[in-house]
Amino acid sequence: MDVTVDIAQGRLRGQRTGAATTFLGIPYAEAPFGSLRFAAPSSPPSWSGVRDAVSLGATAPKIGYRPPTSEILTEPVVPGQDCLNLNVWTPDVAETGLPVFVWIHGGAFVNGSNAVPIYDGSAFARDGIVAVAINYRLGADGFARVEGAPANRGLLDQVAALEWVRENIAAFGGDPARVTIAGESAGAMSVGTLLSMPRADGLFHRAVLQSGAGHHVISEATATKVAAALAEAVGVAPTVDGLGSVSVDRLVDAQRELGDRITAEAPTGAWGELAFNMMPFEPYIDGDVVPDLPYRRIVEGAGSSVDILIGTTSEEFAFFLVPAGVTEYIDSARVRLVLAAYGVDVDAAVDAYRAQFPDATPGELFIALMTDWFFRIPALRVVESREGRAFVYEFTWRSSLFDGRLGACHALEIPFVFDVLDKPETARITGANPPQKVADEMHRAWVDFVRDGSPGWVQYGSDRSVMMFGEQSGVVDDPRPSTREVWAGVR
Repeated sequence: MDVTVDIAQGRLRGQRTGAATTFLGIPYAEAPFGSLRFAAPSSPPSWSGVRDAVSLGATAPKIGYRPPTSEILTEPVVPGQDCLNLNVWTPDVAETGLPVFVWIHGGAFVNGSNAVPIYDGSAFARDGIVAVAINYRLGADGFARVEGAPANRGLLDQVAALEWVRENIAAFGGDPARVTIAGESAGAMSVGTLLSMPRADGLFHRAVLQSGAGHHVISEATATKVAAALAEAVGVAPTVDGLGSVSVDRLVDAQRELGDRITAEAPTGAWGELAFNMMPFEPYIDGDVVPDLPYRRIVEGAGSSVDILIGTTSEEFAFFLVPAGVTEYIDSARVRLVLAAYGVDVDAAVDAYRAQFPDATPGELFIALMTDWFFRIPALRVVESREGRAFVYEFTWRSSLFDGRLGACHALEIPFVFDVLDKPETARITGANPPQKVADEMHRAWVDFVRDGSPGWVQYGSDRSVMMFGEQSGVVDDPRPSTREVWAGVR
C-alpha cells in the first residue's frame, strides 16, 4: 500500500509492507560529484510533486570486497550519483514521539552501504522504533586528506544525515530528542568518533558501538602521506583540482592498488601506524572536525551525557584470517612478535593466553590476542573512561562455516541484532539454521536500550558485568580477567 508523507524537501511516497512503512533512498544532501566533489555536504535538495521512495538509493563509490570476503558479505552496488541518501522504516507515519535508531554501516571506511539486505529495519519498526540507515562517502572521496577540501568529509556526511533526522524524523513518527546512533566495525568507529566531535554534540542521545570504539583514527601526517601516494599513482597533485580531475572509477581502482601496496609494505615500517590497523582511508585527526584521538576526548568528558551500549564478538579476528586460510601458517614466533610490537610483557601474555586457551593452535591464539587488541580492549577503555557507566555485551554464538573455525567472528551478530535470520544472505556468514532464540534476545535488548536506555542487564561497574549472547545467554562478571589484564596500560 502506498503511503505519502510531507518533509521539508517535499512530499514522499513510500510503501506499507507488513508492520513497517518504508521510505528508501531519501537524499539528505546533493550528489557529491562535479563541482561538489570533495566539498562538505550541501543542504538537502527539494522537489515539486511527489517523489517516489520505494527503491534503494545509489551506493557510494567503493573498492568492493574480494574473495573470500565477498563470499561471506553481501555488497550491493546501486548505480547513480545521489549516494548521500538514507532509508526510513516506521511503525506508522501517524504516530508521534517514537524513539529513533540510526544505523551507520561498516566496511573499513571503503565499503558498505545502507542497501545491504541485513540492514533492513523492519523488525525495529515492528517493535515500535523508527529505524534509519544512512550512506556516507567512502575511501578517498570521504576521508583522504585533500588540499583545499574540508577534512573528514565522510564524517561530515554522517553529521548532515543526523541533522536531517533532527529536522525531519517527526514526519515519520519519530522523536528528534530520542535518537540512538549505532554502527558495527567502521560504523562503530564512526559512532565513537561522533561521540567526541563538537559538530555532532546534541544530535543523538544514546549510542551503540558494535566491534569498534574510540581508537581508530590516524594522524594528519599519515593521512597526508597516503593522499600523496594516491595522487602520485594517478599522476596528479593531492588537491581538489588534481584528484577532482580523476574519474571516480580510476580513483577507486587506485585506492584498491594502494591498499595492496600498503599491506605488502607495512611490515617493513614504511607506513608507520598503518601497520597496526591497515585502514589507510579511515578518519584522521585534523584539529577541527576530529579535534583529537576520540578516546582521549571521551576521557576528557566528550559525550558524557550519552547512554552507551558497547561490545564485541568473542572471536572477531577469525573473520580476517580463517576464510583466507592464514591461521595454519601462524607460528608461535609470529604470536610473540606481534605481542612485542603492541608493547606488552610477551612472556606474561603468552602464559595468560595459553592458560585461557590451553588447546589452541598458534593461529587460534593469534585470533584471540588480535581480537582483544583491536576490538575488546578499546571497547573496555571507553567503558572505563566513563567509570563503568555503560552496558557491555559479548556475542559468543559460533558460526558453523569453515567446519566451525569461523567461530563468533566479526559481523556475525548483525543479523541477530536486526532479527533478519530468515533472509537468505544471513546464511553466508552464519551457516545453516542459526538460532532464532539468540536473535530474539539480542534484538529485544537493542529495542529496550533504544526505547528506555537499558538493554536489560546491569551496567559494567566494579563487577565488570558483561552480557554474553549465545546458546545459553547470561551475565558473566569479568570474563577472561587474565587476558584482559595483559593489556594494562596499553591502548
